[in-house]
Amino acid sequence: MTIQAIITNTLKRLKAEGKQLTPDFYAEAFCKEAARAGMQVEDCNHLEKLSKTLNPEFQKELENYRIKTMSEFTRFLISKLNRTNSSQCSQLLDAQQLLSKRILQVVEVLHNYEAAELAKKSIILLDSNPKVEQLDEFRQRWVNFITTYDDTFLQRLKALGKLDTTNLRETVSNLKIAAVELAEEDNILLEKISKLLVASFVPSIASSVNETIASISQNIRENPQTLQSNSIEDDIKSVISLRIALDKESVNEMIKSIDGVLDKLSLRLIDMIERSDSSTQEIQDIKKELELYNSESVKDFKAAHKKLYTIAVALEENTQLLSKDLRTHSEEVNLLSARVNKLEQELEAAKKESKEDFLTKLYNKRALDEFLEVKEAEFQRYQRDYTVVMFDLDYFKNVNDTFGHEAGDAVLKAFGKILKKDCRTVDVVGRFGGEEFMALLSETDAPGGVVFAEKVRKHVEAARFLYKGKRMNVTVSSGVAERKSHLSSQDTINAADSCLYKAKNEGRNRVEFKK
Repeated sequence: MTIQAIITNTLKRLKAEGKQLTPDFYAEAFCKEAARAGMQVEDCNHLEKLSKTLNPEFQKELENYRIKTMSEFTRFLISKLNRTNSSQCSQLLDAQQLLSKRILQVVEVLHNYEAAELAKKSIILLDSNPKVEQLDEFRQRWVNFITTYDDTFLQRLKALGKLDTTNLRETVSNLKIAAVELAEEDNILLEKISKLLVASFVPSIASSVNETIASISQNIRENPQTLQSNSIEDDIKSVISLRIALDKESVNEMIKSIDGVLDKLSLRLIDMIERSDSSTQEIQDIKKELELYNSESVKDFKAAHKKLYTIAVALEENTQLLSKDLRTHSEEVNLLSARVNKLEQELEAAKKESKEDFLTKLYNKRALDEFLEVKEAEFQRYQRDYTVVMFDLDYFKNVNDTFGHEAGDAVLKAFGKILKKDCRTVDVVGRFGGEEFMALLSETDAPGGVVFAEKVRKHVEAARFLYKGKRMNVTVSSGVAERKSHLSSQDTINAADSCLYKAKNEGRNRVEFKK
């Protein structure tokens, strides 16, 4: 394929992929088309050469990330220089700051076994280079802990002068003493009010609170006297507004989830019903119910549950009728399945008996093996030499990728006709597998095999392979091996294969043999 053809294919690829004709997109598409055509282009190998200059660790990362273009390679190096992108750094630092602040606040005011254990796990997490999601999860666990924590028992322990900072709750339980009454009734009342307020701050629907609610809750719990200040009213109003907002957000998410499920269910059922020629009256009723339900807004969860339940019951009844009908016909299906299996077995047996390749009409590998046994017997008994020639169509995969598998089949058929035409009546030619073919040349030495292989090669090179008016450039490589120069027939085939691979590696469209 010429450079001009590759450029034309490159422009077609960009148009098919909907990409603009920019230098980066063009370079990427051009290298792909050049690779498909089997053409080595120096500018397309920059990535491979540059990647080999990196250390083995970076080379392995390049392979894992499947970096294919210079643009991707550049972004990879930039990310390594920056360690990570700026937005990710910002998120990670913010999450670490919030987590550290929350741990310090809790440890400062609590002497609790559960808090100590959670702190240990958090420290381990920080030492393990965590992700942002992991940090957010632990931060929320600390928020929930400090929001619901009750520390009034600390006052009793301090009054007695007996503390066990590793597990204060267990210590209080073992002491079995009466509660110490606080002297000031006003403080007791403020504490009770502060607990009620903090409990009311917890959202009733949302699964967790945010940082603002947690901070104000902690302040009121630690200092109930702040309820007497003038500024606390605004803080409480703010917290209540945030709590309501969190609940509303959770409700909206639930509504969206229900809407999504109902939409999918409705569309699938309506599609099934409309494609059925034997819909029952019950199914038609379900359809009408779904259409009516889709036109309404989902505001009442009880109503949504009731309607979904009604639909589920109707579906269950109709599904049972369908299952009964399927069971009635299961025996017939089983009989048909058995017949199909039997026919498949007979077809497989017929294929094994056949000695002709269905596509090229040449001998198949089974037949080639039988003829090879005959040639080998003649060689052993009468010293009748023979030569094996292996053929392989060059860049055959590119033909399939560029023109389609039908074009590839047409090329295989045409090559089979060339082999039949160029061989003698005493020779055997067949399809060895895929795009690989074999010729068994009777009473022929290696030079004679080379003459035959060159004849076929030139014939293929000069032939006009056309498919739907499009010209396909096709060449063939071959390897030649003579029987008397080897220990066995299998060694002869292996030698011909080795010569074939040598022809492939040294440029293709050539004949190689062992001198």
